[in-house]
Amino acid sequence: MSRTRGALLAVALVVFGASIVAQQQNAPAPTGPVPAGLPDWAYTPPVPGAPPPPSALPADDNAAVKIPGTDKTFTRGQLRAAKETMDWYPEDRHGTMPNIVKFGKEGVRQCSLCHLPDGSGRPENAPVSSLHPVYFMQQMQDFRNGLRKSADPRKANTNTMIGFTKAMSPEEDRAAAEFFAQQPYPRRMKVVEGKTAPKVRMQGGMHMAVPANEGGGMEPLKADELVEVPDDNLRAEARDTRMGWTAYVPPGTLNRGKQIAAKAQCATCHGANLEGIGPVPPLAGRSPGYTMRQLFDFKTGARNGPWGALMKPVVANLSVQELMAVSAYAASIQPPAATRPTTTSAAR
Repeated sequence: MSRTRGALLAVALVVFGASIVAQQQNAPAPTGPVPAGLPDWAYTPPVPGAPPPPSALPADDNAAVKIPGTDKTFTRGQLRAAKETMDWYPEDRHGTMPNIVKFGKEGVRQCSLCHLPDGSGRPENAPVSSLHPVYFMQQMQDFRNGLRKSADPRKANTNTMIGFTKAMSPEEDRAAAEFFAQQPYPRRMKVVEGKTAPKVRMQGGMHMAVPANEGGGMEPLKADELVEVPDDNLRAEARDTRMGWTAYVPPGTLNRGKQIAAKAQCATCHGANLEGIGPVPPLAGRSPGYTMRQLFDFKTGARNGPWGALMKPVVANLSVQELMAVSAYAASIQPPAATRPTTTSAAR
């Protein structure tokens, strides 16, 4: 973020060049100790001995599920997406969904299962819609080559993603990259400052607010934590791509994040409104939990490669609380209303 556009151009050239196609030695799945200062609220590690997580979906696979905004109905079994991901709003999609995204293949679950049919994802995984194909493909290569992993070795879905990339071909990488590049990122994130946040539990692989009739309610929010929850638990678990999300942060967080972003010159590479420039990814309106994990991964060296080389010096001297403030500030900015261009002068 604090590098010049000359550095951005250098990285773009590296990414466009041989680093995408070079085949390196496959690395083993990430293992190791949990680094000091890891923000559990962002990584949501499993709790040993915890009871099985509840579900907002019906227990019966034959039970019909309906959500607001559409006349479609899917069974709970269909929403488990054993063969393909059900799409509540196919009319929202741009272009044709490739097979690897819609169905997957042997050894690879369909991309839309976790990242959703529009690529917007959920807090536990990456928002990939509107990413430049060059950036997308470089991340796939970094996963394969052991250059991208999670700072928390307990984060199982990162290890799963590494395995998927090793089973995918460059042609499948490109097909997924080009499809998701066409999908606009939805304007569905709201950031609220306050001294309290909903009581949460792990549900459906993410933090969800505990319903009031099950003992939920608001509770004090710690000064160094952020609580990010879906606005509707069932719709989140049913992979509703139009549903909103709310992040709760302590008072003063957004102004502090804005000041830190200005000091670190985030706009130099990520754009004046953090909307992204060329292959540099957008941050505006995206999950603050996800952004926080990436910043911490850069800080610890869990993410390397050409992009990590630029980011690590920027985050090296920022505290976890400062990284949280920047993540929340970025999430509070409305993303562009339409898909970003996939080429700019910075990437040519």
